[in-house]
Amino acid sequence: MSQKQLDVLAVGDVVTDAFIKLLDDQQKIEYGKDGQPDLSVPFGTKIPYDFSEIVAGVGNAGNAAVAFAKLGLESGLVSNVGSDSWGREMIDSLEEKEVDTRFVHINRGKKSNYHYVLWYKSDRTILIKHEEYAYHWPRFRIIDIPKWIYFSSVSKNALEYHDELTAWLESHPSVKLAFQPGTFQIKAGIGRLKKIYQCAEILAVNREEAAKISGAKSEDVNNLFDKLHELGPKIVVISDGPKGAYASDGQSRYKMPIYPDPKPPYERTGAGDAFSATFVAAIARGADIQAALLWAPINAMSVVQKVGAQAGLLNVHQIEQYLHTAPHSYHPERLS
Repeated sequence: MSQKQLDVLAVGDVVTDAFIKLLDDQQKIEYGKDGQPDLSVPFGTKIPYDFSEIVAGVGNAGNAAVAFAKLGLESGLVSNVGSDSWGREMIDSLEEKEVDTRFVHINRGKKSNYHYVLWYKSDRTILIKHEEYAYHWPRFRIIDIPKWIYFSSVSKNALEYHDELTAWLESHPSVKLAFQPGTFQIKAGIGRLKKIYQCAEILAVNREEAAKISGAKSEDVNNLFDKLHELGPKIVVISDGPKGAYASDGQSRYKMPIYPDPKPPYERTGAGDAFSATFVAAIARGADIQAALLWAPINAMSVVQKVGAQAGLLNVHQIEQYLHTAPHSYHPERLS
């Protein structure tokens, strides 16, 4: 593996996803009392399925690390795996995709994270279980210090790990932080993770997450930006599914449409990771937020055409090809 200075070091849990493709006529979507959709599966019986597929080395940080490598950046990962075959397969998969794994810690006597993805039509429900690891921020030689840290989902028992990271960032002010908070980090609240938000150069969230973090109403994107910038991030990017995305650098704010899908989405896992990581990659390569908004939806569009979060990731040349053939409506618009 490369021993060059890393452009981006992704930090977060890594998993293996076992995709189980459900049959359209065997399951259905029902709506509960809360109005939210539920996947309905017959109980107490044998249920046929279409096929299964194993995808190793994924998760928010793993997906981001692979996206960075595909986009020409020196990319690495800080994570934990168990001392089992799943862990070895994850490391091998990441290395095959040009991700530096020297900071992936193998935990003796522990299992690796393994999730089950119930894939119904183009969407999925994921059965998750985070193994408990002893999280410790690694020691770096001067040559190992990256230009960017991309911090994402870790388990709920890793709160002190955030303190180690922020202390390290404060002692290395040249390193920029991109933060894509995971479920447990959002639940921990802005009070507990105040320093992480303050350190962030970029905060990447979806619209629902933006509302949960800020306490603002999701309908008013300008209010979301106001509240999130108050936490400290210099750049805030908010994805909004098929409605597009928004970004703000504290001075200018933009709305960006999605890139038109060439065909209906095949499987949606990893679209958000592809969007966020590609936006950060563009900024790390020297782009402004308008140019980053042009890149990010293209990778998200491509990922949903493949199984899993990484098979559809594009390189720079491929993204530029899509930009060359983009419709005239595909450009960021300034928000009033």
